[in-house]
Formats: sequence, structure tokens, C-alpha cells
Amino acid sequence: MSNTDPLDRALRIGLVSISDRASAGVYQDQGLPALQEWFSQALTSPWQMETRLIPDERPAIEQALIDLVDNARCDLVITTGGTGPSRRDVTPEATRAVATKEMPGFGEQMRQISLRFVPTAILSRQIAVIRETADHAALILNLPGQPKSIKETLEGLKDADGVSIVNGIFAAVPYCIDLIGGPYIETNDAVCKAFRPKSAIRRPAQ
Repeated sequence: MSNTDPLDRALRIGLVSISDRASAGVYQDQGLPALQEWFSQALTSPWQMETRLIPDERPAIEQALIDLVDNARCDLVITTGGTGPSRRDVTPEATRAVATKEMPGFGEQMRQISLRFVPTAILSRQIAVIRETADHAALILNLPGQPKSIKETLEGLKDADGVSIVNGIFAAVPYCIDLIGGPYIETNDAVCKAFRPKSAIRRPAQ
């Protein structure tokens, strides 16, 4: 492929931390630093990042998601926080409001991972969707807010010998980005090995 092929460009990631208190400066946000650190370790292909720290307000969440996809042209948008059952938890509603289609498998797997640790994982309402415009598309994922849970959700769980017990959700993200027309993502297998059908795997450049 030529150097100008759009699929060779850097992956654009939008990170949105949703918290009334963190956005008001009551305490320091933990979600954005945790995500930044994880991606710095997990991705081996080029990537760029845009961040937002906003309160649990549905209009603000919707606007942030729309801006990151439509204007910043992010390929992947990840939110943390606001996915529980309380009245202030409106992240899934805001995410659905800007979606073209839902990807229910991601939410199902996120809860399977968390159920390994706490029975209250069934209270989580995390979802994933695709947002499409005329010439662009992005995958939007709702993640938990705690750094430990973020890491477990993305990577999955392994036993003491390094054998996978439960797959993390990010293993499926690169191929999903392929299918919606985004750049080719390569990962550090020691952190999270991307899965693609053999026909979708690129041969290393000679």
C-alpha cells in the first residue's frame, strides 16, 4: 500500500471521563490516566488521543461523543463512568442517543469479566455502539470508572501460567475498526493480542 493510504494513518482515540465530582475539581480523575497508560502499553501501531472530562449530564455526554466522532474524527471513543443504576448514571442513554447501531456483545462480555470479581457486576449497564456519518464511522465503548476494572475489561483475565480465562473486549476491537473503515491496529501481544480472521491479517511490510 502507498504511504497515503487512509488505512495506514494513526488511530484516533477519544477518551471521555464522566464524573460530576472530578469534572468539578473535587477529586482527581482516575479514568483518563488509566486509559492513557493502558493504550501506551497495548498499542504498537501509531495512535493519537483526544480527552474530555465532563459531568454526568446527558446533553454534555451526547455532545462530547458527537464532537469526537464527527469533528475530531476519532475511530474509537471510550467513556468511563456513569453506567450504574443511579439517577445520575446516564452514559448508556446518551450513547444510544448518538448511535447508528448497537454492538451488544461488548456489554455482555464486560459483565462476564466483572462477574468474576463481584456479583454486583449485573448492575452495570455498559454498552457499545457504532456511530456513522456520511464518510466516517467510530466504535463507542462504555467502560467502568475504576482503573483496575478498566484494565481487566480491556485485557481479560489470565491464570498464573498466563493462560486466558476470560477474553478481554479489546481483542475484538481492531477487527471491528477494520470492518467500519478505520486504520489497521496492531497490539502488543503480551498485553492484549488482537484477533482477526486469517484473511484479514496483514503481512509485515518487506
